[in-house]
Amino acid sequence: MLFYKYRNLTRWIIIAASFIIISLILGNTYIFFQHFKEEQRKKMDVWAAAQMDIQQNLLNDNLNPVSSKVFFDTKNDNPMIVVDQNNEVSSFRNIDSTKLANKVFINKLIEQFKAENIPIDLSYYDTDMKQKIDVGKLYYGNSPLIDKLKYYPLALLLIIILFGAVAYFFYRSTKIATQNKLWSGMAKETAHQIGTPLSSLIGWAEILKTENVNPEYIMEIEKDISRLQTITERFSKIGSLPKLEKVDIVAETLESYDYLKTRSSKLIEFEILAPEDPIYVQLNKQLYSWTIENLVKNAIDAMRGKGKLIIAISQLENNVKITITDSGKGLSRSQFKRIFEPGFTTKKRGWGLGLSLAKRIIEEFHNGKIYVLDSEINKGTSMQIVFKTT
Repeated sequence: MLFYKYRNLTRWIIIAASFIIISLILGNTYIFFQHFKEEQRKKMDVWAAAQMDIQQNLLNDNLNPVSSKVFFDTKNDNPMIVVDQNNEVSSFRNIDSTKLANKVFINKLIEQFKAENIPIDLSYYDTDMKQKIDVGKLYYGNSPLIDKLKYYPLALLLIIILFGAVAYFFYRSTKIATQNKLWSGMAKETAHQIGTPLSSLIGWAEILKTENVNPEYIMEIEKDISRLQTITERFSKIGSLPKLEKVDIVAETLESYDYLKTRSSKLIEFEILAPEDPIYVQLNKQLYSWTIENLVKNAIDAMRGKGKLIIAISQLENNVKITITDSGKGLSRSQFKRIFEPGFTTKKRGWGLGLSLAKRIIEEFHNGKIYVLDSEINKGTSMQIVFKTT
């Protein structure tokens, strides 16, 4: 209970702690990187000093073995160039010798080295001449190890982002699963609650038959009772895998069409184009009629209660297509896929659940397809459902 009460505070504490941990890791990585560069700088200073000592002592035929060992035996992966006072390359290490003839390449390399590390002045003090002798400059770049370490913080940050994304999607999927379970429970409870008054209505309809009431009135009441039974079955099936059976889709579509036509505005001109021969598909009748009802009601809303609605059924090889066309306000092409997202609606009053539910019924439960076939602003929309025939 305490977690849910203070869940916002807990969320911000976790976010703040994550930022602090990331900052500490990146900060320590930067410090380590700078320390490593300083160590390499010291190594380069020692190497440069050994080179100057060798150059000075060669003139006196007094080669220092320590300097010689440092200069020749020290393993150094840093690319380096030594230039004399005339800016001519006098020596180099760890650089492709075939490219040194290219002045442009050398200049770019020197500029790169200057950006990475401060050049080292090469000079020594001549005791005989009692003056400082300038030999040139040593330009050096970062070692391959440092170049790899530069990308370490980025790689670490990417890992943290990926971990955060995985945690977010796990949390989101868990939340959606919980919501789906809640909605399924509410739907089943609704079906259960409808069942009691529905049974009573069936009883009252039977009593009315004995009271010499106009049979047409009783017939309409029974149609609505049958509709309520269908709605109850629909809600009871939410959250469970529906049972499919071999059904004539033409007959099922005509039944839904007749019911919707009699209960819609007289300003709507209905038309159905269907073959006379049956077309059999694996279908759940209650869920299919729910889908047709959603599509027709959306079409009527798009026409603002006045216009023409056409339902066409056609068969092509192993597919049967049900197309619902209205003369409503239409959709922009950017909305063709968005209208199936939960919560998306073009109406001022709407939950945005009808088409997302229809998509789930057709594509997940029946392995079919539902999509916007065509639409034009202020001219109308055509929705199409596709099933495999049996």
